[in-house]
Amino acid sequence: MSVITWFFESSLHFGSKSIAVREIIGGVLGLTSAILGMRRKVLAWPIGILGDALLFTVFLGAVFAYADQPSGNFYGQASRNLLLIIVSVYGWIRWTNHSRANGLEQPAVNPRWTTMKEKQVLVPIIVLFFFLSMQIFKGLGESGSWLLVDTWIFTGTALATYGMSRGYVEFWLVWIAVDLVGVPFAFKNGYYPTGTLYAIYLPFVIWGFISWLRISKQEKLATSK
Repeated sequence: MSVITWFFESSLHFGSKSIAVREIIGGVLGLTSAILGMRRKVLAWPIGILGDALLFTVFLGAVFAYADQPSGNFYGQASRNLLLIIVSVYGWIRWTNHSRANGLEQPAVNPRWTTMKEKQVLVPIIVLFFFLSMQIFKGLGESGSWLLVDTWIFTGTALATYGMSRGYVEFWLVWIAVDLVGVPFAFKNGYYPTGTLYAIYLPFVIWGFISWLRISKQEKLATSK
């Protein structure tokens, strides 16, 4: 058995439940990325990309079949991880360029609230993105309340990740809304490490919001002097 085969088939058993090792590792990497993002470290992006790549294979369980793990395809969740990878590349480049321009010893982003002009552009785009995503997932076979849940997690994740790359303070609030939906979704469908990760995220996200809020106020005062 090759290392790759072992990795994709390995799981931990807890009574009647079975959890993929790569789901656990992906969850740990995701939490690590969140903590580094809160501290405005560029390393948050590549670590997050690796974690999302692992979770992408988990949520396409019927494609990446393995042992007795859940085998359903949750397109919203899988697409969420794929989208996270794409947006994270953008965030990685943006934070790296910011660090190079301001000195590697400086934080990779300056937190701030979105302007009214930015809101006027973002809000209609978000609404359109949500309904287009919902139609796509519906066409792929999802239905019922989980269609709305899956679509919101997908949309909220896209918005929060983009917001993090731009340094928007509001992105932490979006993550809170995603977590509140993501926890019951993950546990309901047997993805216990992911559900646990969402739950653990919440206090870190609240902490991150308070931290960035404080920093944004300090930097605003500094520039106004």
